[in-house]
Amino acid sequence: MEDKLVNILLVEDDSVDVMNVQRAFKKNNIQNPLYLAKNGLEGLAMLRGTDGQEMIRPRPQIIMLDLNMPQMNGLEFLKELRSDPELKSISVFVMTTSKDDKDRFEAYNLNVAGYIIKPVSFEKFVEAVSILDSYWKLCEQP
Repeated sequence: MEDKLVNILLVEDDSVDVMNVQRAFKKNNIQNPLYLAKNGLEGLAMLRGTDGQEMIRPRPQIIMLDLNMPQMNGLEFLKELRSDPELKSISVFVMTTSKDDKDRFEAYNLNVAGYIIKPVSFEKFVEAVSILDSYWKLCEQP
C-alpha cells in the first residue's frame, strides 16, 4: 500500500512543543511535510495566502492545533476555519494541555477529528503522534 504524503499544518506557539512534534515525526519516520504557524492568524494566512504569507500548496488536509495561543487562540481559529467554505473540510486534531470540559465540548462542536491532551513524557507524545499517523493514513481524503 502506497503512503499518501499530505501536507500537515501545525499551529503551535510553544517552541518546545514544536520541537517535540518534529522529533516525534522523525522518531515515527513520518515523512509528511510539516508547516508551522505560531498562532491562529498566521495559520489562516498560510492557508489563504494572505497577509504576506505564501499559500501552502497543496492545501494541508490535516491541522494539528494548540488551543492556548496569543493573538488568535485555537478555538477562534477553528470557528474561522469552519466558517470558510474553502477550508472547512480540513481535518483538525487539537493537541493541548487544556483539560477543561468547556474547551473539549466547544472543539468537538466545531468538528475536530480528535482532542488530545499533551502528554507529560516525550515517549507518550511519540506514541500519540504514531497513533495519529496511523489514523490519517487509514482515512480517505476528498
